[in-house]
Amino acid sequence: MEAKPRVLGTTSKMIPLALPKGTDKLCELCQREARLQCTKCWVTFYCDEEHQQADWVGIHERICQLLAHIRTPTLYSLQRDGRIEMQLKKAELIEICRLVAQSKLSEGKHQEALPAAQFCLRCSIDLHGCSSTVQMVPAYLLLAEANMGLGNLARVTELLSQADWAVLKSPECGNAVRHRLHRSLGRLHTATGNLEAALLNFADDIYFASEEFGLDSTVTCGGYFLMADVFTKQGKMPIARSLYSQVASTWHCHLSKLLETHVQNVQNPAMLESSYDNAQLVEVDKMLKTMLELEQNDSRKDPTRVALIAHCLAMLWFLGGDSSKALGFGSTALQASQLIPNHDLTEPIQGLLQLVQNLPTESHPGSD
Repeated sequence: MEAKPRVLGTTSKMIPLALPKGTDKLCELCQREARLQCTKCWVTFYCDEEHQQADWVGIHERICQLLAHIRTPTLYSLQRDGRIEMQLKKAELIEICRLVAQSKLSEGKHQEALPAAQFCLRCSIDLHGCSSTVQMVPAYLLLAEANMGLGNLARVTELLSQADWAVLKSPECGNAVRHRLHRSLGRLHTATGNLEAALLNFADDIYFASEEFGLDSTVTCGGYFLMADVFTKQGKMPIARSLYSQVASTWHCHLSKLLETHVQNVQNPAMLESSYDNAQLVEVDKMLKTMLELEQNDSRKDPTRVALIAHCLAMLWFLGGDSSKALGFGSTALQASQLIPNHDLTEPIQGLLQLVQNLPTESHPGSD
């Protein structure tokens, strides 16, 4: 006997006569005519139960009561102080949606991220009053990323065109926004096979990221990694390997500094657990493992590169509190370093493996 699916949230059928004359209620997800409404906030509507369930899982559970306040006008909300308060609540709503969508995207849950990303865009337009201001760009990029993961490249192209136009209209636009736009454009061109355009955009991404965060920033080296991926697709492996080395060196330096700080604060070992949340751990883990697998599968396997990247992964998961992963990658790093006489990483790797013994075995979602 099959178990019935668990119902998330509650809805009731709409009563058209109960609505003000001339009021059309549209589905929160698809903007088609609505037939159901949420019975918790009474201000959110859906075309069917499937879209209600998707919205509840995606974002509505988090913002249901906040929406009730925002979407129910009062005499106070029409006054100056009330309007200011409402704008602040909308900004809070946008931030909640952004964080939820970004978390789901980092876990590869692109379908679940759509409701939060869509609502983030709609609320941003409502807050800023125009769809082509530079303040809209983060929302466009977020929704584009969700659609990219679902293969909706036509929608991605549309969203990034709007973001690009907003940036072109705003010469004062900051480097951080420009770097994110060019990174998204580079990913789109990579997905569509326009590799030369992808390389140009990743070059711009690296330039703006280095201006904002510095040349040796882990943010900037994300552009190097994506550029290396394009060169790999083009079969230009010497260039790709050179860029991957830059990425590995940057992360090794960054993680070594975090580890040193952690060791200096051994009396408060929980202090660094927040250095990376699970979403960041999964993202960095995926990038480093891609490079490690490339080295391990290369017929000219370089033990120096293997040791460096595996040591990065071991430090990453040690700082993330996963002793099992840290031990596994640490052992791989040690084996590789011992193939090279007097290798300068052997001692640091051995020291890390000793630290790992003090961590409880714990598995993190997405770390496999």
